[in-house]
Amino acid sequence: MALPLDEIRVLDIGGLGPGAMAAMMLGDLGADVIRVDMTTGEGGVGSGISYFPPGEAGERLLAHSPMFRNKRNLALDLKSETGQDIFRRIVRTADVLIEGFRPGVMDRMNLGYEVLSKINPGLIYCAVTGFGQTGPYKDMPGHDAVFTAMGGAQALIGESEEAPPVIPQTFVADLAIGWMEATVGILAALWARERTGRGQMVDISLMDGVVSLLPMITGAHSFLADGKIPRRGEMLASGRKPYYATYKTRDGKYITITPVEPKFWRNLCRALGREDLIPLQYDPAKQEYLRAQLTAIFLTRTRDEWFALLGPADVGVGKVLRLDEVFTDPHALSRGMILELDHPKFGKVKQIGFGIKFSETPPSVRRLPKPPGADTEEILSEAGYSRDEIESFRRRGVI
Repeated sequence: MALPLDEIRVLDIGGLGPGAMAAMMLGDLGADVIRVDMTTGEGGVGSGISYFPPGEAGERLLAHSPMFRNKRNLALDLKSETGQDIFRRIVRTADVLIEGFRPGVMDRMNLGYEVLSKINPGLIYCAVTGFGQTGPYKDMPGHDAVFTAMGGAQALIGESEEAPPVIPQTFVADLAIGWMEATVGILAALWARERTGRGQMVDISLMDGVVSLLPMITGAHSFLADGKIPRRGEMLASGRKPYYATYKTRDGKYITITPVEPKFWRNLCRALGREDLIPLQYDPAKQEYLRAQLTAIFLTRTRDEWFALLGPADVGVGKVLRLDEVFTDPHALSRGMILELDHPKFGKVKQIGFGIKFSETPPSVRRLPKPPGADTEEILSEAGYSRDEIESFRRRGVI
């Protein structure tokens, strides 16, 4: 069956995180993704050396990692002139390149956008970095917490203004924003190329991504309008509103409710037999009272009993599931979110499924993850190198 990105070739030198995730998505959608790992280094961006522990334990973890599926694997010494020459030859046949180095690193290896776009004018060159290709912070390193801090989101996460800011426990900048913006940017640039015939640079900044999301998560549009800064703990997403919160149940587990709209709040109160609480939903003086009442009520039944009662009541309710519970949840299974794949060494292995569903061109796992460099000979043969040349590269440590 044809896939949406059949005949698109992607070079993934994005290391871990958003660049590699974007390449995974493109691979899931049918692109021929060639992951390029460095033969030198100590596990930094572009190097596969330290991603997993050595030996069979590392291989087993790799087999379950969706980030490395649907990719062929090439290992090159990009610090050597020969390795750079090989890379440039492969770029001639690529549609997309994704890289995650700090600005200037690819230029110093003669592999930057200006060089590669002359070799391949149709190339979509996507650089995914913490602060982008320009600006005073562009050369600074960092991880997700730095970008959520600098992007204004972290200052708004926490219980109150008196309590310290809280680092999000999901990688918001990297994995909730960065890889999606990279994927969308690449797809849009490919579509633009259909009309113009030319590729372009796609500059993804993780800090930019956080800032762009502020109006949706913090009410920053109100700040732009009237200068009022939202206070930490006052936002709906803080979990302090009694109608948007998580409660402990009788069995020590947790249930989350989100009846924000009045109609859903009415449904909750009626299901609980507490219609007297209906008019109190937005009363500022009654918020602590409502939380105390709901806290006591939810301790009277188990989590699953509450879900069975409130699920059909049109409330907005969810069980707080552990990872092992998600992997056996009937809804997640019915949606194909847990894949069971046949691995040649480890037998049945599980991976996370595909978040996007297509009626005609569904994504698929066509290649299981392999160690860095596992497909080097195949890829170099396709690029026109002879067996003798490939062996020479190997002896010299280029591959």
